[in-house]
Amino acid sequence: MCGITGFWNTSLEFDTNQLKSVASCMSDKLVHRGPDSGGVWADETSGVVLAHRRLAILDLSPEGHQPMSSANGRYVIVFNGEIYNFLDLRRELTSLGHTFRGTSDTEVMLASFIQWGIHTSLKKFNGMFAFALWDRQENLLHLGRDRLGEKPLYYGWVGKTLLFSSELKAIKTYPCFNPKINRDALALFFRHSYIPSPYSIYDEIYKLTPGTLLTWDGSSNCVNPTPYWSARVTTEFGVSHPFTGSDQEAVATMESLLLDAVKLRMVADVPLGAFLSGGIDSTTIVALMQSQTSLPVKTFTIGFHESAYNEAKHAKAIAQYLHTDHTELYITPDETMSVIPQLPTLYDEPFSDPSQVPTFLLSQITKRGVTVSLSGDAGDELFCGYNHYLLANKIWRSIGWMPMIFKQLAAKALNLLSVQLVNPIWGLRDLLPSHWQQSNIFKLHKLGEVISVSDSEKMYLELISNWKDPNSLVLGGLEPLTNMTNRECWADLSSFYHKMMFFDLIMYLPEDILVKVDRATMGVGLEARVPLLDHRVVEFAWRIPLSMKIRNGQGKWLLRQILYKYVPQHLVERPKMGFGVPIDKWLRGSLRDWAENLLDAGRLHQQGFLNSQLIRQKWKEHIAGDRNWQGHLWDVLMFQAWLEGNYFT
Repeated sequence: MCGITGFWNTSLEFDTNQLKSVASCMSDKLVHRGPDSGGVWADETSGVVLAHRRLAILDLSPEGHQPMSSANGRYVIVFNGEIYNFLDLRRELTSLGHTFRGTSDTEVMLASFIQWGIHTSLKKFNGMFAFALWDRQENLLHLGRDRLGEKPLYYGWVGKTLLFSSELKAIKTYPCFNPKINRDALALFFRHSYIPSPYSIYDEIYKLTPGTLLTWDGSSNCVNPTPYWSARVTTEFGVSHPFTGSDQEAVATMESLLLDAVKLRMVADVPLGAFLSGGIDSTTIVALMQSQTSLPVKTFTIGFHESAYNEAKHAKAIAQYLHTDHTELYITPDETMSVIPQLPTLYDEPFSDPSQVPTFLLSQITKRGVTVSLSGDAGDELFCGYNHYLLANKIWRSIGWMPMIFKQLAAKALNLLSVQLVNPIWGLRDLLPSHWQQSNIFKLHKLGEVISVSDSEKMYLELISNWKDPNSLVLGGLEPLTNMTNRECWADLSSFYHKMMFFDLIMYLPEDILVKVDRATMGVGLEARVPLLDHRVVEFAWRIPLSMKIRNGQGKWLLRQILYKYVPQHLVERPKMGFGVPIDKWLRGSLRDWAENLLDAGRLHQQGFLNSQLIRQKWKEHIAGDRNWQGHLWDVLMFQAWLEGNYFT
């Protein structure tokens, strides 16, 4: 696990010392990702320079140092991530005559490229990775990213120079880079609370799409990444070729895959542990870890004194049952809020999932005990675990058959009712129980927003969107197409459940969940590994019929059956709890002055990016308690904080 950066300056305007100096400055911005050591390799004749920051996980000796050259001298690589099946590949390569200096997976990658070529090797790799590979023989620069997007990689051109990096902060350091905010991408941010691939917050800088390889020969800047693995193909194949065995056979097959996925991710030359929230996903991972080692697994949990946000007591009970070496730490509101000023630096483009705060705190605590931690992420997307999947399907079954005119009339009625309930003139709100008021009025408003649509795909987009019309918020912004709005990217699926899971697999998971985990963990020099994203698990999960995912009105049926073999059902069965913080209350309390400063109408007008009237109206309604606009306002506040820390500096 590391940070990578570099560039190819085809104009050859720098000598070797200058190349290395520029790359070193870029690399210095990634020290948090690789605090153990760093290295730079440059070739003055081509103008290529590769830089690396190392968090040593495998082969702690100098033989694992990067940038690394292949045995035959053809390739030079900088690599961020892990190839979990590198030992099997090493044995195969050894039988084919390859020899190795050290024991790192990076050296195995290079030997694989020599033996099988790049595309074939990528299909053989089981891992999470982002890399830059310079082919000295063909004068080609290759940029690659893992199948599901666990590891980040940005790239773009400044004139005739191709830049790349794990994070934007390194690209910004390049001498000729002039950051210009992409207002169209900003509009996407306000819809999703993140900026989806291939866009970034800056013009001409992109995210490499998961599962693709970009190859540049130094000529045209118009290059399309080539897929070597496709979530769409995987999804369509799985659904059209469902598993036909019994429930017991499906459980046994998935359990075997998960055991191996976990085992592969327990290989490390440094201390290793796991996040444990007490939910289905993290408990399954910890249980499978503990079943494969005689030593207590180190587990980590944070707790909150607000009961609505606290899962620590459940995690503790599970840890006691599994006999893990458990660490829990209760976080005070002041400690939680102290993270907020760090967010613009940690996420160096706008990102506003509120669970970014507890995820960072959990990473800080975990880093005190281990250098690698396994995570239970992706269970909801693969096994139909989100509650809103069930809700959305129920709504669509109720209204999908209606002619559009009826949907529109129903939507107007619900929206009118929600407005009247919060209007103090009518006094209707005072007739409602206090606990009913905000949450249920919000639900009426939300329902009114999502039902006046022509198809289920649009309904799901409306359901998961924060700002429904971000073009009216971002001055000069116009949303570009994404994987959710471009029909050419949609998988051919008939079930609404499958459609929702597919959209989350290609959008929410890589662009929100995995970004959150990567930046939070790497921000403290911790490596996170996600066994559920082993591509074999993903591919088999899509073959599992819905009847084995949803049963008796509850998702994750198959995953639960595996877990029940290791942990009693009563310890894990409870209502699903999000990993969040009480943003709505904080904005009316301890964060009010901070928010008021960032939302000042004069400041917004002077900056010239956002419609201040829309924002101020929502802020007034939120402060008054008329509406809960925490999601909308947190989007704006995270952009404003990012703007102050990254743009107007």
